[in-house]
Amino acid sequence: QVQLVESGGGLVQPGGSLRLSCAASGSIRSIEIMGWYRQAPGKQRESVAAITGSGRTNYADSVKGRFTISRDNAKKTVYLQMNNLKPEDAAVYYCNADISVLPGELKRYWGTGTPVTVSS
Repeated sequence: QVQLVESGGGLVQPGGSLRLSCAASGSIRSIEIMGWYRQAPGKQRESVAAITGSGRTNYADSVKGRFTISRDNAKKTVYLQMNNLKPEDAAVYYCNADISVLPGELKRYWGTGTPVTVSS
């Protein structure tokens, strides 16, 4: 059974920083793309950032220059460093990962989310 567990969310003032972590566990053969999505109340879930196994990254325009995604393949963990947070960044943040459990199979798994509140 594969699990993704996020941590690091919380309350921060505008301009502040948070670092989210997401660790994968279970019978994992390999992990391809890992990423972060977010969903604010009343809005659709949107992609924030993604990173390939080789370290290639992609960001939403709204977070470029402020957020940094990274991963530790040995720890099966992806991180999201969020700097200069704005009220519009407030949302529940979900990590996801494309994971192979069986040969020839690749499936996207999701974490349960960690809330980020940006408020003074």
